[in-house]
Amino acid sequence: MLNPKGNNMEDQNRLPDSALKVNSGIEQPPSVDPKAAQHFLRKRKSLLPAGEYISGILAGNRTILSRAITLIESQRADHAKIAQEIITGCLPYSGNSMRIGITGVPGVGKSSFIEVLGKCLTSQGKKIAVLAIDPSSERSKGSILGDKTRMEQLSNDPNAFIRPSPAAGTLGGVARKTRETMILCEAAGFNLIFIETVGVGQSETAVHSMVDFFLLLMLAGAGDELQGIKRGIMEMADTIAITKADGGNIRNADMACQDYRNALHLFPPPESGWLPKVMSVSARENSGINTLLDIIFEYFDHVNESGFLEKRRMEQARHWMYTTIQEQLLDGFYRDPEVSRQIKEMEKRVMDGGMTSFQGAIKLIEEYRKSF
Repeated sequence: MLNPKGNNMEDQNRLPDSALKVNSGIEQPPSVDPKAAQHFLRKRKSLLPAGEYISGILAGNRTILSRAITLIESQRADHAKIAQEIITGCLPYSGNSMRIGITGVPGVGKSSFIEVLGKCLTSQGKKIAVLAIDPSSERSKGSILGDKTRMEQLSNDPNAFIRPSPAAGTLGGVARKTRETMILCEAAGFNLIFIETVGVGQSETAVHSMVDFFLLLMLAGAGDELQGIKRGIMEMADTIAITKADGGNIRNADMACQDYRNALHLFPPPESGWLPKVMSVSARENSGINTLLDIIFEYFDHVNESGFLEKRRMEQARHWMYTTIQEQLLDGFYRDPEVSRQIKEMEKRVMDGGMTSFQGAIKLIEEYRKSF
C-alpha cells in the first residue's frame, strides 16, 4: 500500500527496526584535556623576566636561546623591549667566536656543504651555530624554513645549533635581526657562527658587514665561470670554493679554480693584507673540507696578529648603529597615526596623476614631523 507521497507503507513501518539503523552511541571524551591545553598555551605564551633569559643563554640552554631569538624576530613592541634588555645583558659575553658568512648561487649546495663542514668541526669538539636566512615569498610573506631538514645530521648534533629565519622582505634577503641573534649565540658559548645567505645578490653586502670571514661557493661546468659574477662580490670573498668537485666534474672544477685565481690577481689587494684563496671541495666525498678549515684558521691567525679583526669589528659596529637609526626612523614613520591615516589617500592621488611621487612623499614627511 502506498502513502500519499508514493512510498510503500509496510517498508516505512519496518525502517525503525532495520539493521541499518544507527544508534547514537556513547559520547567520546576529547582527545586532549582542555584544562591541560589551556595551561600549556598560557605557559608557552608567558614571557620570562629578561634576567632569566640571560642566565639561561649563558648556561647554554637552547630552549631559552630559541625563545629569546623569537623575541628578537618579533614585531611586537613589548617583545622588542625585553629583547633589547636580553641583548644588552649578553653583549659583554659576546665577540669571542669566529663569524663566517657563506653565500653562493642557488643549487651550489650550501646546506650540504655546511653540514659536512659543521660535522667536521663538531667532531673536533667545536660548538657551532648556523643562522640560515630563508627567502620570504613576496606574495604570502611566508618562508619554508627547511634548512634543518636539509641538514638532518647536523641538526641532531649536540654541538650544533641551527636556526632558520625568514628574510621577511629585508634588503637582499638578510634577516633584520641576524646580528643581534649572533650576539646571543656567542654568549651561549658557540665557537663558530655561520651565516648562510639566500644567494648571490645585495644580501652579500649586508652579510659582509657582520662577519669576519666571507666564503663564496661557486659551481664549475655551468658555462662561462665568470659570467654574471659581480666584481664586488668576488672582491668581498676571503676564499672561493668550487663545490661538487667529484666524479666527472673534477676537471671542470680545476679549470674553474684557475680562472678565478687569474681573475683575483686583477683586483687590488684587500685592506686585510690577506690574499684570497681559491680551492675545490666535495661535500659528497668529503674532500677538501680539512684544507678549507686550515685556510679559515690561517686567516684568523693573520687578522688577529695584524689587528685587522679588531678594527673591522669596530667599523661594523659603527655601520650597524647607522643602519639601526635608519630602520627605527622608517619604522616610526609608518607607525605614526597621522601618516597611517593619510598614506592611502596620498597613494591614490599619486597613482591618479594628481600629484607627483616626490610631492606625495614630502607631504607625508611633513605630517610626520608635526608629531615631534
